[in-house]
Amino acid sequence: MPLTMLLHQKLIHPDINAVIGAAGHSSKILIADGNYPASSASGPRAELVSLNLMPGVVTCAQVLEALLSAVPIETINTMGIPADDPYADHGPPEAWGEYEQLLAAAKLDLKLDPIPRWDFYEAVRSEDHILTIQTADQALWANVLLTVGVRTPDQ
Repeated sequence: MPLTMLLHQKLIHPDINAVIGAAGHSSKILIADGNYPASSASGPRAELVSLNLMPGVVTCAQVLEALLSAVPIETINTMGIPADDPYADHGPPEAWGEYEQLLAAAKLDLKLDPIPRWDFYEAVRSEDHILTIQTADQALWANVLLTVGVRTPDQ
């Protein structure tokens, strides 16, 4: 069993803490918006935690904030918007701006790294995918795939 990755600052959900507490470097955590097909697009051993209480509650940004306080992250991927999608004309989704603010507030030197939509689904189906947190976020293109990093001595 790997060294625990938990930093324990904000996250209190027992099932999520159990999964990320057993996670190791390079494990993948998906924060899925309300439109993501979490029951059919996930890794073979990934746990599913449903936090979709009602439309808009909880959001991907709220889950991201909790996870950033609880586990070291080395990569943050968003689902890239295809160039032919009508939404692509509007610039980056609002959710991505929220994520950038959360990364800055957590003092993390990470940049959002979009993965093309179909490649994103393949990345989620990885053997390293350990957890999907299904939200009821109604924001478009709000899915986030996190890669667990390495805990450092100052954490």
